[in-house]
Amino acid sequence: MNSAAVYPPLSAPPANMFNSVPGYEDTVAGGGGYLPPPMPVQPSAPPQPGPVADWSIPSLPEDLARGAFKDFASSHCCYSAGPANDGDITTMEPFNTFRYRLETFTESRSTEWAHKPYEGEPADFYTQTAPRPWEVPATAPSLFTDHKQEIRVPFTSSIKDCQDCHSTGTTPCEECHGNGYKQCSWCSGSGTRNDENCHHCNGTGRDRCSDCDSEGMTKCITCKGKRQLLTFIQLKVEWTNHVEDHVVEQNSGLKVDDLRSVSGKELFKNNQFLLYPVLGFPNPAIAEASERMIRDHQSKYSQTSRILQQRQLVELIPITKVNYKWKGDSHVYFVYGNEHQVSADNYPATCCCVIL
Repeated sequence: MNSAAVYPPLSAPPANMFNSVPGYEDTVAGGGGYLPPPMPVQPSAPPQPGPVADWSIPSLPEDLARGAFKDFASSHCCYSAGPANDGDITTMEPFNTFRYRLETFTESRSTEWAHKPYEGEPADFYTQTAPRPWEVPATAPSLFTDHKQEIRVPFTSSIKDCQDCHSTGTTPCEECHGNGYKQCSWCSGSGTRNDENCHHCNGTGRDRCSDCDSEGMTKCITCKGKRQLLTFIQLKVEWTNHVEDHVVEQNSGLKVDDLRSVSGKELFKNNQFLLYPVLGFPNPAIAEASERMIRDHQSKYSQTSRILQQRQLVELIPITKVNYKWKGDSHVYFVYGNEHQVSADNYPATCCCVIL
């Protein structure tokens, strides 16, 4: 049961506007913090990495390295094609590295008192006991997908008179302060213009207020003229996928941030409710990162949310450092990832482009 649009009050709602609902005693207008989730169950038996037939990546052929460099240069309007076309590759060094990625998919819930214009909805307050926040059904998205949902908690709705308009459905017009007229913009309220009666206002010095059609009152923005409000507890459910990476130091000179946008050769992957660290991985840095990150995620996110699923992935990311010469000078670029992306911070032939 998704709620309709909810409108903010013009002023703070009075304390007696909202009922007392068992299990929601701390719920306030505007909301509070996240609600503690139910106690989690213990994780199942630790997974074991499956056998990996090949931990290596074939060396990058020179023609692929050169082709990637040409594509890189052509994608930059201020880069000359000279170094990519005419540079002589001298050496190519592999600096392949491991990346460990941990994803923790959580569900968080918070509640707040809310209201909307009353439009004939049933007032079900106390017709049955309201379900507790973590008992309200919610439609979860696909695993590891961020999503938000707002739900009107069953059996918390009641009808109240609108306090902002005192149940009249109208409030004084803010533009004309309830007068129905406002100062003439042509004569600044004097009634004369160029020593003659103002033709715009016929010498009255005032204009009809178009905001309220000269009535001095406008429809109440809180109840939309309905005179009554439906008050209820609104449950906010938020699914969040928390992602953290650890890249093993590779000492090539390539920035770790460059690796975020590329993929590598998948060596190990598994997901379950609560993960155990990767066991028996040949590189100890990966095992240490897995143990630390899983412990941190389970401790941090279980306090204010419910962990629904965790997923871990180990990849071998190809990195090739290419040394080349152009016009007698030595230069370097990197080709990395399955996508053969290129990083060349000091490209030797650039110009200043002006886009008009």
